Amino acid sequence: MVKMYYDKDANWEMLNGKTIAIIGYGSQGHAHALNLKESGAKVIVGLYEGSKSWARQKRRSDCYDCG
Repeated sequence: MVKMYYDKDANWEMLNGKTIAIIGYGSQGHAHALNLKESGAKVIVGLYEGSKSWARQKRRSDCYDCG
């Protein structure tokens, strides 16, 4: 049986004042980063300069701190 988790199951207080790093930006990295950012978390994305994701992220208006 699969256990489903919902927002009410999370303790967001544990993340207050912390920075969450997304390393890489593959098929789901953008969605995870955006969800966290929209939830009020401070998010940074770790990309290497010259990657496809680096160029794409630099063009976006909702750019995170990239490095």
